[in-house]
Amino acid sequence: MLLISILPDWSTMELFERIFWYLAIPTTLILILLMVLSIFGGDTDTDVDTDVDADIADGDTIPFQFISVKNIVAFFAVFGWSGIGFINAGMAPWLVILLAVFCGLLMMLLMGTLFYLMSKLAENGTLKMNNAIGRLGEVYLRIPAQRGGMGKVQLTVQGSVRTLDAITDDLDEIATASIVQVVDVIDDSILLVKKQGN
Repeated sequence: MLLISILPDWSTMELFERIFWYLAIPTTLILILLMVLSIFGGDTDTDVDTDVDADIADGDTIPFQFISVKNIVAFFAVFGWSGIGFINAGMAPWLVILLAVFCGLLMMLLMGTLFYLMSKLAENGTLKMNNAIGRLGEVYLRIPAQRGGMGKVQLTVQGSVRTLDAITDDLDEIATASIVQVVDVIDDSILLVKKQGN
């Protein structure tokens, strides 16, 4: 009964206002569904376009998504509800459309910004070996001299302690518990280190 009392009287409503209602109700339900799926990990949003090109494979940046399924649905939901509000405020039809479009675009911008910031805050557990360059670590297993074999080094990368394979160009082997500095990454998997002080 409450829902019936909230809904307008369709028989007395003009076509112009009905169009806004026809847009507002289904798109709002779809938007709620998309938001629930996003929160609980079932996000299937399809990007139609992005404003910023980014290299996702490297994980360096995440694109700002202005035109996406979620944003388009949000546009029509806000367009519909704001249009209904402006009609009830007694505004002229051309002004209703203009303001409703503005509100819809503003909502798209806000949605894009929100999901961009949420993506930036998401923790990426993938280790980027290049983040180890310049860092100090402790030799866990001795490292033979002049790339004569592989040892292991413990160091902190991306906020956690990692034990990684390492080689050296030093003329002498580097003993366990020595402090080393990472100078390069070989084949994206092996650290090239030098004994601290060399």
